[in-house]
Amino acid sequence: MTETQDPRKASQGKGVAHLVCGRRAKWLVLALWLVVLFLMAPFAQKLADAQDNDAASWLPGSAESTQVLQTSEGFRPEQIPAVVVYARGSGLTAADRAKIEEDVRQFKELRVHGIRGAETRGPVYDRAADPRAAQVLVPITMDEEGWDRIAPAVDSIRDDSGESAGGLAVHITGPGGTSADFSEAFEGIDSTLLFAAMGIVIVILLFTYRSPTLLLVPVVSVIAALFTAQALIYFLAEYGGLTVNGQSAGILTVLVFGAGTDYALLLVARYREELRRHEDRHEAMALALHRAGPAVIASGATVVLSMLVLLAAEMNSTSGLGPVAAIGVAVALIAMMTLFPALLVVFGRWIFWPAIPHLGTADPTKSGFWARTGRGISGRPRMIWAITAAVLALCSLGLIQLRAEGISNADAFTGKPDSIVGQEVSERYFPAGSGDPLVVISSRAQAEEVRRTVADTRGVVPDSLGLPPGTKPVYDGKVLFEATMSDPADSEAAKQTVERVRDAVHAVPDADAQVGGGTAALLDADKATTHDNILIIPLVLVVVLLILGALLRALVAPLLLIGTVVLSFTAALGISALAFRYVFDYAGESTDFPLFVFVFLVALGIDYNIFLTTRIREEAAREGTRPGVVTGLAATGAVITSAGLVLAGTFAALGTLPMVAFAEIGFAVALGVLLDTFVVRSVLVTALFLDVGPKVWWPHRLSHEDGTGTAGEPTAKVTRQGG
Repeated sequence: MTETQDPRKASQGKGVAHLVCGRRAKWLVLALWLVVLFLMAPFAQKLADAQDNDAASWLPGSAESTQVLQTSEGFRPEQIPAVVVYARGSGLTAADRAKIEEDVRQFKELRVHGIRGAETRGPVYDRAADPRAAQVLVPITMDEEGWDRIAPAVDSIRDDSGESAGGLAVHITGPGGTSADFSEAFEGIDSTLLFAAMGIVIVILLFTYRSPTLLLVPVVSVIAALFTAQALIYFLAEYGGLTVNGQSAGILTVLVFGAGTDYALLLVARYREELRRHEDRHEAMALALHRAGPAVIASGATVVLSMLVLLAAEMNSTSGLGPVAAIGVAVALIAMMTLFPALLVVFGRWIFWPAIPHLGTADPTKSGFWARTGRGISGRPRMIWAITAAVLALCSLGLIQLRAEGISNADAFTGKPDSIVGQEVSERYFPAGSGDPLVVISSRAQAEEVRRTVADTRGVVPDSLGLPPGTKPVYDGKVLFEATMSDPADSEAAKQTVERVRDAVHAVPDADAQVGGGTAALLDADKATTHDNILIIPLVLVVVLLILGALLRALVAPLLLIGTVVLSFTAALGISALAFRYVFDYAGESTDFPLFVFVFLVALGIDYNIFLTTRIREEAAREGTRPGVVTGLAATGAVITSAGLVLAGTFAALGTLPMVAFAEIGFAVALGVLLDTFVVRSVLVTALFLDVGPKVWWPHRLSHEDGTGTAGEPTAKVTRQGG
């Protein structure tokens, strides 16, 4: 009897699945998505305008630097200085000094892109006699449009100052110059990642499907999901208070493409199987959705819930990423469970051309590479998993090279933009902290004592304390002043200076003093990220464990899977750390690097274990656990490998951005996904399940099977209750 002749099995595909891929339903689903895209696409393009990349949008609201930033708005508009540096090693000539004075005059007349030209300070020379360098500070207002116009503002300043020529070095650095370079690095991030991810997906799908027509369906579905997700996030950012920045917007594109294509690959593989068993493509798709759907939904739910755990983070940027990523994956899941299958059924079997799966054709997975791999592992599973685990543990030793202590501005770019060159030039002639001072606020009554305390603190240039131009001398009974540090503002030494200054001014009675500024913000971000690492990583593990337990109705299997994913994570981090030190020559990693890599690897990497183990469980109910492991690996090996390559490729697309933090996250996640795909899932998990045998399903009744695929009951009953 064929499967189509068994009414009990055929009826499994009825119900909800037919609401998506039925003869009439598929056209309704397609029409609904066309309406959604028509309404949403215009708003998706506005997401870049809704991004908030200001410092307060990244920092915790309770951080001292954030409070200083908010309080200082009463004294003056929030602003950052662009520092124009002029230098000639042999000494500035009379012509150089005349040019500098003329540039300052022009700066003071600037009134575009938020430049507060009238408050320009300088020139300040490195020494009174025979100066070799000069600095000019041009303030730029950072209001709601500050991030968008910081690059045009710096360009306007550069138009007046000109560039290095005739031996006179001219650079724009300081917070304004660096922010402009960061802004330009983020510029076009959506389109850059979109085309990079799309190109990678198309190449891998073409290689996987060997069909130029079939690959168009998942690509169209993923793009529809991305536009819809971007529009929803735009509405939440504009009207719901959701924080979206360049980082979360970039990761959104990668997640939607990677996760969406993974779900498409799994569904296509199961649909292809069913097309070989069923003449009616609608019935084949209904059965494919019924059987593969739970694994896809569980995978999507794992990612969504893991991302929502990020809401518990102190860092606003990390907390904001949670719902952004969750919405993206949820929409991708919905699109791949509705639009994608509807399109496949609309096009029919010909979409698989030239390798069209006809009724009755043999399933190539039964005798392919992964079937042989499973049979090979089944010979000595304990030895294989022990050796594999030992190798991964050895790779984890590379963690001793991990330096996730933050990245200085000089090391944050894959290249060397003008602001970094200018910073190096400035540090040769002026105190290294020039242009990015400490901001101190205290009560008016204790202001003088606070000033003396700050001036006497090691790491502060004593004669640098002052009131910036355009600042109210007193506001709400408080005063504000700035102080320059002797070390680079983004260095560890400068952060220690902030700690010393805070300890000192907090000890002044009744001063109610607070210390902020760029360095203080970096310090507060480091502390918040350390807290987030300790809190969120265990929470994500708990969420994933609960989902696996509910899906597999077991305890042993989820614990084993969690252990393998953690081992994969530490191995990926260890190898990455070695690569960053000795291959890419990166100076270090951002403090949130381990957290982001962990969340993405565990939430996304567990997908492949879900795909594999749900199929093993299905087969175990029919033929027993150990034979089911071999069959499950054979059935899912090719599709999971393709999915892993797609996800690794899309995260590797982050390397197209000229920023070290993105390149490091992309490399580590891509490497971890490849480890999950080719080592952890195919070798380690397979060997563990073969070694443990039926007990892997404890306490479910499958753990008591008698070796024939039954647990003291007819196979059909086990199939209904456990498979």
